[in-house]
Amino acid sequence: MKALTPPTIAPPFAHYSHGIEVPAGWRMVRTSGQLGVAQDGTVPDGAEAQAAICFANITSILAEAGMAPGDVCHVSAYVTDRAHMSGYMAARDAFVADHAVLPSSTLVIVSGFTRPEFVVEVEVWAAAR
Repeated sequence: MKALTPPTIAPPFAHYSHGIEVPAGWRMVRTSGQLGVAQDGTVPDGAEAQAAICFANITSILAEAGMAPGDVCHVSAYVTDRAHMSGYMAARDAFVADHAVLPSSTLVIVSGFTRPEFVVEVEVWAAAR
Protein backbone atom coordinates (compact mmCIF):
# COMPACT_ATOMS: atom_id res chain seq x y z
CA MET A 1 0.00 0.00 0.00
CA LYS A 2 1.08 3.56 -0.61
CA ALA A 3 0.16 6.58 1.52
CA LEU A 4 -1.17 9.55 -0.42
CA THR A 5 -0.47 12.78 1.44
CA PRO A 6 0.24 15.49 -1.14
CA PRO A 7 2.39 18.43 -0.05
CA THR A 8 -0.11 20.78 -1.74
CA ILE A 9 -2.72 20.30 1.01
CA ALA A 10 -2.65 20.72 4.78
CA PRO A 11 -1.13 17.75 6.63
CA PRO A 12 -3.40 15.29 8.46
CA PHE A 13 -4.65 16.38 11.88
CA ALA A 14 -3.54 13.11 13.54
CA HIS A 15 -1.95 9.72 12.79
CA TYR A 16 -3.53 8.94 9.40
CA SER A 17 -2.91 9.38 5.68
CA HIS A 18 -5.12 11.53 3.45
CA GLY A 19 -5.46 8.60 1.06
CA ILE A 20 -4.22 5.07 0.47
CA GLU A 21 -3.45 3.37 -2.84
CA VAL A 22 -4.11 -0.37 -2.79
CA PRO A 23 -2.27 -2.26 -5.54
CA ALA A 24 -4.27 -4.22 -8.10
CA GLY A 25 -4.92 -7.83 -7.22
CA TRP A 26 -4.84 -7.45 -3.44
CA ARG A 27 -7.51 -9.14 -1.31
CA MET A 28 -9.89 -6.76 0.48
CA VAL A 29 -11.78 -7.16 3.75
CA ARG A 30 -14.40 -4.73 5.03
CA THR A 31 -15.72 -5.17 8.54
CA SER A 32 -19.12 -4.27 9.85
CA GLY A 33 -19.18 -1.55 12.45
CA GLN A 34 -17.96 -2.96 15.74
CA LEU A 35 -19.39 -1.79 19.05
CA GLY A 36 -17.63 -1.97 22.41
CA VAL A 37 -19.27 -5.21 23.51
CA ALA A 38 -16.98 -7.72 25.24
CA GLN A 39 -17.37 -11.42 24.44
CA ASP A 40 -19.36 -11.89 27.67
CA GLY A 41 -21.82 -9.20 26.57
CA THR A 42 -20.63 -6.49 28.93
CA VAL A 43 -20.13 -2.91 27.76
CA PRO A 44 -17.47 -0.92 29.62
CA ASP A 45 -17.87 2.76 30.45
CA GLY A 46 -15.90 5.22 28.37
CA ALA A 47 -14.86 5.68 24.78
CA GLU A 48 -11.30 4.41 25.18
CA ALA A 49 -12.37 1.10 26.73
CA GLN A 50 -15.14 0.62 24.17
CA ALA A 51 -12.83 1.51 21.27
CA ALA A 52 -10.21 -0.95 22.57
CA ILE A 53 -12.84 -3.70 22.34
CA CYS A 54 -13.82 -2.52 18.84
CA PHE A 55 -10.20 -2.77 17.69
CA ALA A 56 -9.74 -6.16 19.40
CA ASN A 57 -12.84 -7.44 17.58
CA ILE A 58 -11.49 -6.04 14.30
CA THR A 59 -8.16 -7.77 14.92
CA SER A 60 -10.02 -11.09 15.35
CA ILE A 61 -12.04 -10.54 12.16
CA LEU A 62 -8.87 -9.77 10.22
CA ALA A 63 -7.15 -12.86 11.61
CA GLU A 64 -10.05 -14.95 10.29
CA ALA A 65 -9.04 -13.67 6.81
CA GLY A 66 -5.32 -14.22 7.38
CA MET A 67 -4.73 -10.49 7.88
CA ALA A 68 -3.44 -8.32 10.72
CA PRO A 69 -3.97 -4.75 11.95
CA GLY A 70 -1.09 -3.58 9.74
CA ASP A 71 -3.20 -4.49 6.70
CA VAL A 72 -5.86 -1.88 7.57
CA CYS A 73 -6.04 0.78 4.86
CA HIS A 74 -9.02 2.79 6.19
CA VAL A 75 -10.70 3.36 9.55
CA SER A 76 -14.17 4.87 9.95
CA ALA A 77 -15.28 5.71 13.47
CA TYR A 78 -18.36 7.20 15.02
CA VAL A 79 -18.62 8.73 18.48
CA THR A 80 -21.68 10.17 20.20
CA ASP A 81 -20.04 13.34 21.54
CA ARG A 82 -16.89 15.42 21.08
CA ALA A 83 -16.02 14.48 24.65
CA HIS A 84 -15.42 10.89 23.44
CA MET A 85 -12.92 11.86 20.74
CA SER A 86 -9.80 11.78 22.94
CA GLY A 87 -10.59 8.32 24.36
CA TYR A 88 -11.29 6.98 20.89
CA MET A 89 -8.13 8.59 19.50
CA ALA A 90 -5.99 7.00 22.24
CA ALA A 91 -7.29 3.53 21.32
CA ARG A 92 -6.97 4.21 17.59
CA ASP A 93 -3.42 5.52 17.96
CA ALA A 94 -2.48 2.36 19.87
CA PHE A 95 -4.05 0.26 17.09
CA VAL A 96 -2.09 2.02 14.29
CA ALA A 97 1.16 2.46 16.25
CA ASP A 98 3.03 -0.26 14.36
CA HIS A 99 1.57 0.37 10.88
CA ALA A 100 4.23 0.79 8.19
CA VAL A 101 1.71 2.92 6.25
CA LEU A 102 -0.87 4.87 8.24
CA PRO A 103 -4.44 4.18 7.08
CA SER A 104 -6.82 6.85 5.89
CA SER A 105 -9.36 7.77 8.53
CA THR A 106 -12.80 9.27 9.07
CA LEU A 107 -14.27 10.31 12.43
CA VAL A 108 -17.90 11.39 12.69
CA ILE A 109 -20.00 12.56 15.63
CA VAL A 110 -23.43 10.89 15.59
CA SER A 111 -26.55 11.27 17.68
CA GLY A 112 -26.43 7.74 19.08
CA PHE A 113 -26.47 3.99 18.56
CA THR A 114 -28.97 1.20 19.23
CA ARG A 115 -28.33 1.28 22.98
CA PRO A 116 -27.50 4.38 25.03
CA GLU A 117 -24.40 2.86 26.66
CA PHE A 118 -22.62 2.62 23.30
CA VAL A 119 -20.45 5.69 22.62
CA VAL A 120 -18.12 4.40 19.85
CA GLU A 121 -18.44 2.30 16.69
CA VAL A 122 -15.51 1.43 14.40
CA GLU A 123 -15.30 -0.23 10.97
CA VAL A 124 -12.29 -0.81 8.73
CA TRP A 125 -11.16 -1.72 5.26
CA ALA A 126 -8.06 -3.92 5.01
CA ALA A 127 -5.99 -5.10 2.04
CA ALA A 128 -3.30 -7.75 1.66
CA ARG A 129 -1.58 -9.73 -1.05
